[in-house]
Amino acid sequence: MADKLKVVQKLYCLQYNGGNMSNFVRLLFVFLIALTNDLAAAEWSNTELHYQRGNLDVPNFAGGGDVATDVLTFQHASGWKYGENFFFIDFLNDSKTDGFNDSDYYGELYVNFSLGKLFNRSTEFGLINGLGIIAGLNIAGDGNVRKYLPGIRLSWKLPGFAFLNTDITAYLDDSGGVKSGGAPAEDDSYMIDVNWAFPLTIRGHRFSIEGHVEYIGQRDNEFGAEVSEWLLAQPQFRYDLGKTLFDTPDQLYVGVEWQLWLNKLGEKGTDESVIQALVVWRL
Repeated sequence: MADKLKVVQKLYCLQYNGGNMSNFVRLLFVFLIALTNDLAAAEWSNTELHYQRGNLDVPNFAGGGDVATDVLTFQHASGWKYGENFFFIDFLNDSKTDGFNDSDYYGELYVNFSLGKLFNRSTEFGLINGLGIIAGLNIAGDGNVRKYLPGIRLSWKLPGFAFLNTDITAYLDDSGGVKSGGAPAEDDSYMIDVNWAFPLTIRGHRFSIEGHVEYIGQRDNEFGAEVSEWLLAQPQFRYDLGKTLFDTPDQLYVGVEWQLWLNKLGEKGTDESVIQALVVWRL
């Protein structure tokens, strides 16, 4: 696990070239605490590096058009005595110097407390595999955005899925706003997120379809302007290249991620549909 901590440190040194340093350090600190806690009590653990490249849309408020964008992601998920942890940090850089996605970062952390584990009793009924209380944190760099997401998790048991969850949370804004040099602060809203992993084998070749779909409700910003509701889907289609070439399953994947973002970043009518090349290295 010490190697994983070194990876995070290298990502910090190599990728961060701007944005709000205090927010970045705070985010990194929280993520490292979550990862360090897993050292002592993890029941299972999965840590990955992702590289993606595609032509992402630029909202009109940032100049419009689209631009080739590189995204490097450090992602971790694990199970522990009372539930599960999940977090990722995206480091983004595009081929234009326009103040949008220029050496920027974005991260999310979610800690789920399983009611079944907390009270040592089954919460299964029908298709429900478990119930949980979830606490989330979203932070963006250049926009100086900070959101808190308390809510509930429904875990489903359906054939073939490694996991399938529905998260229903509040979407509470604690951003610095324009006065801090970031994006306008917003009213509070809500989020519904469905996340899953579906592995499959076809003629001896291993694949996985995984990702999430989120819906965030409409809200207003600090100037009274409407921030539209959005729908963001990011399914990944992975092929286990490591198993095929080196007989090392679950280590090296290649594939694509389809990013469908309706009303991107709350801008009504900016609808993105982009296929990105994807490489995943599991640590």
